[in-house]
Amino acid sequence: MAEVTDATFAEQVLAADLPVLLEFTAGWCPPCRLMAPVLGAVAAQERDRIKVVQLDVDATPETAAAYGVLSLPTLMVFHGGEPVRSMVGARSRRSTVGPCANRGEPPGGVHGRRPLDLNRG
Repeated sequence: MAEVTDATFAEQVLAADLPVLLEFTAGWCPPCRLMAPVLGAVAAQERDRIKVVQLDVDATPETAAAYGVLSLPTLMVFHGGEPVRSMVGARSRRSTVGPCANRGEPPGGVHGRRPLDLNRG
């Protein structure tokens, strides 16, 4: 899973062609560590449909502050350079991908492709 910083956020997230699922995380956060396998699976299985990245709030605090992140993990879905969904706390693959399918893609999927398959994995 790719990591973004304050310096690369605009290029990697806001200018991305695909919807982006961004996890605001920190090394000391146990629920964030629980999310690692979930986000890794989403990143691998949906790589042609959604980009999954992490931002360490301790190493790069400006972006977290700009988006009002107060709790970890915070997941944000960006589409077309705009945040379209925010979720707080550790969650299952289904509850992570579901909001991406519903809010992270325009109706009919990205570029006319099918919506994300919630039944995989």
